Amino acid sequence: RAVAPVWRTGEGVVAATGPDPDAEYVIRSAHRLRQQLECDLHVVTIAVPRAAPPPQAEQERLQRSLALADSLGARCETLAGGDMVDAVVRYVRRHNITKAIVGRTRASGLQRLRLSLSALLTAAISPGWLWRRHSFADMLAAGCPEIDIIRLGAPPLPAANVPGRDPLTLGRRGRQAADERGPLALAGYAWALCYCAVATALSALAFPALHQTNIVMLFLLAVVAVALRHGRGPAALASVVSVGLFDFFFVQPLASFAVSDVQYLLTFGVLLAVGLLIGQLTAGLRLQAQASVKREADARSLYEFARELSSALLPEQIVASAGAFVHATFGSRCALYILGLDDRLKLASPAADDMPPLESALAQWVYDHGQPAGAGTATLSNSDLLYLPLKAPMRTRGVLALAAPRRSLFSQPDSRRQIEAYATLIAIALERLHYVEVAQQALVSMESEKLRNSLLAAVSHDLRTPLTSLVGMTDTLMRRQAALPADIQDTIRAMRDQAQRMHALVANLLDMARLQSRDTPLRLEWQSIEELVGASLAAMREALAAHQVTVDSLSGLPLVECDGVLIERVLCNLLENAAKYTPAGSVIRLHAVAQDGELRVAVCDNGPGVAPGAERRIFEKFTRGERESATPGVGLGLAVCEAIVSAHHGRIWVEHAPGQASGAQCVFTLPLGTPPPIQPEPA
Repeated sequence: RAVAPVWRTGEGVVAATGPDPDAEYVIRSAHRLRQQLECDLHVVTIAVPRAAPPPQAEQERLQRSLALADSLGARCETLAGGDMVDAVVRYVRRHNITKAIVGRTRASGLQRLRLSLSALLTAAISPGWLWRRHSFADMLAAGCPEIDIIRLGAPPLPAANVPGRDPLTLGRRGRQAADERGPLALAGYAWALCYCAVATALSALAFPALHQTNIVMLFLLAVVAVALRHGRGPAALASVVSVGLFDFFFVQPLASFAVSDVQYLLTFGVLLAVGLLIGQLTAGLRLQAQASVKREADARSLYEFARELSSALLPEQIVASAGAFVHATFGSRCALYILGLDDRLKLASPAADDMPPLESALAQWVYDHGQPAGAGTATLSNSDLLYLPLKAPMRTRGVLALAAPRRSLFSQPDSRRQIEAYATLIAIALERLHYVEVAQQALVSMESEKLRNSLLAAVSHDLRTPLTSLVGMTDTLMRRQAALPADIQDTIRAMRDQAQRMHALVANLLDMARLQSRDTPLRLEWQSIEELVGASLAAMREALAAHQVTVDSLSGLPLVECDGVLIERVLCNLLENAAKYTPAGSVIRLHAVAQDGELRVAVCDNGPGVAPGAERRIFEKFTRGERESATPGVGLGLAVCEAIVSAHHGRIWVEHAPGQASGAQCVFTLPLGTPPPIQPEPA
C-alpha cells in the first residue's frame, strides 16, 4: 500500500459508524475506552454512494451521532469512496490509530437477507473477492492487520422494545422515503424503460444483419447510459428489462419467454450479472464524481469567502460579505450579532424582511455558553433560526443567526460543517479588526505619550531657571526678615514654600521625561544605603519636622550598585508622600534588609493607608490616591519612583503596613551584586 503502516508510538481509538440505530452506543463505548487509555478519539462516518438522498430519519440519526461525538471531544470525519474498508484503513494509517471499534446490530430475518445479498454483491465487485470475508470487521482486519479491532456486542434493548417491526410504522417510513425521493427518482425508472425500448428498436431494425452477441452489447450500452444518467436503481431495472426484452424478441422461439436452447439461460444470467455490475460501478463513479465536484465547490467557496473577508476593513463590510456568501452558498438569509463597546451583543445590521423574527435572548444565551442553539440542535429546536457562536482563537466575537430555506439543511453533516466553517471565518475576521483597532489605539497612545513627554520636558526646562531664581530671592529675603513687619515675613515664607514646591514639581517632570526618553544613561556607582538615607533625611528636614522619623539600624548592609542621585530622589519622594498623607505627630519608619539577592528598602507610616484596589493605580502618572484632596500635588512622585526603580531592574509596590491597624508601607528593591575588592591604602 502507498500509505505507511501504523507505528505504535501512542494510543488512538477510531469508531466507524453510520446512520445506524446503534451509532450512539458505539460512540459512547469508544469514549469509555478512550478515557481508560487517555488517548484521542476519532469518529468516522462512511459516505456510501446512493442514487437518491438518504431518508430524513437516517440524516437525523447521523446528525445526533455526530453531535454526541463532538460533545465528547472526538474528532469527526466523513470518508468518501467506493471501498469503505480501504477508506477506513487509509484514515487509520494516516493518523497512526491503534484500535478500532466496530458495532454489531440486531437484525430481523429480512434485514439478514438484505445484508447477505449486499455482502455477495460487494464480494462480486471488490478486487480480491476470493479471499476477503463479508464482515466489515474481518475485511478491516485483513486490510490493516497491525490494528487492534474491538467488535462490540449488540446494544441492549429497552424494556418496552422487542425484536420486530410495527407494520404501521414501516408503512409510514416507506411512504416518507418514497415522498423524499419524489418524482425525480420515479422519472429515472421511466427513462430506464425508454432506454431499453430504444435499444430494442435499434436491435430489431438491425436484427437480420446483427448477431445476437452484438445485440447483447446494445442492451449493455443502454444499461451503462441509464447508470450514468439516473443512478443505480434505474440501472438495475434496465438490466432486468433488457434480459426480458432480449429473450422475448431475439431468442427462439420469438415473441415468447420460453427458451429452446438451454445455453441461452447462461447468456441471460451473464447479461443480468454484467448489467447489474456495470450499473453498480458506473453509478458509484457517478456519485463519486458528484461528491468531488461538490467538495471542490465547497472548498472554492470557502477560499473566496476567506479572501473577501481578508480585505474587509470595517465590520459593515464583514456583515455584507457574510450575507452575500451565505445566501449564495446555502440559499439562506443570515444576521450577525457582534460585540459593542460595552461588551454586549448588538445587531450589526437590520435583518432581511423575509427572515423570521430574531430572538436576542437566545443569541445572548449562545454567546454566554459558546454552544449552538435553535433549529437543528438539542436546545430550542423548535426555533426557526439556527444560532451559532462566532468563536475566534481568543474569545467569542458574536453570534451568527441563519434562516434556512428548509430545516433539513441544518441536519445534513456536510452543510452543517460548511456553515460552521463560515462562522469560524467570520469570527477570525472580526477578531482581526478588533486587534487592528487595538493596535491603532496603542499607536495613538504612544504618539500622544511621546508628544506629552516632549512638551513636559521643554516646559519644565524653561520653568526651572526662573523657579531657581525665585527660590534664591526668597532665601535672601528670609535672611533679612528680622527688619520687616510680621505680615511681610509670613508672605515671604509662603512664597518660599510655594517656590520650593513648584521647583520639586518641575524636577519630577524633568526626571520623568529623562527616564522615559532613556537618552541619559544611569551613573552606576557602588553606594552605601546608609549614606543615601542620611542624605535624603537631611534634604527633607523641613518637610519631616512635624513627624517622628525612626530609622532602623542600617549598618552591616552590603553596598548596592545604583545611581545615587536618583535613588536619593526615590527616598525623598517616599518620605514626602508619607509626610503629606499622614497627620502631624505620626510616626514614619524607614528600614532596609538584604535578602534573596536584593536590597529591600521600606518606608512605613501609620496614616489612613491606600484604598483597596488602588495599590497599582497610584503608580500611574498624574494619578493620586484621592481625586479630590487638600493635599498639594499632581500625582507624579510615585510614577517617578517606579521609573527610577525599574531602570535599576528593581521592583516597587505599596502594601498595608504590617502589624498596624492602619497605614501604608511602600517597598522598593534593588538587585545586589558583588562589589569590587577594596584595595588597602599604602602605609
